[in-house]
Amino acid sequence: MHDDKTAMADAPWVAQLRKGLLEFAVLALLQHKEAYGYELLKRLDRYPALSVKESTLYLLLGRLKKEGVIAQRLKPSDSGPPRRYFHLTALGKARLEDMGIYWIALQNALNQMIEGESTP
Repeated sequence: MHDDKTAMADAPWVAQLRKGLLEFAVLALLQHKEAYGYELLKRLDRYPALSVKESTLYLLLGRLKKEGVIAQRLKPSDSGPPRRYFHLTALGKARLEDMGIYWIALQNALNQMIEGESTP
């Protein structure tokens, strides 16, 4: 087992895994409360394994908005221009539910593999 968490966090495979899970994480964060981009970034930062750069998050938010998974509304801000608050659409809620179901199936399959079971 690798003891150097910093070196492991920089490994290319970690970046790929994190990138694949980021959409799921963002949808999960938005399921209970809408948020603006910087707020989402800070909420993700609470989970170092899912921490990303601002540009990565905004690219994802743009894609999700284009796909109709999230929508935005402008809300005045006390400290500058209006903020874009993001929330799940009905399609986003359905996708999150599907991702949750698939996540459980993935966990079960990987746990079986790790435990050495060859068949489900």
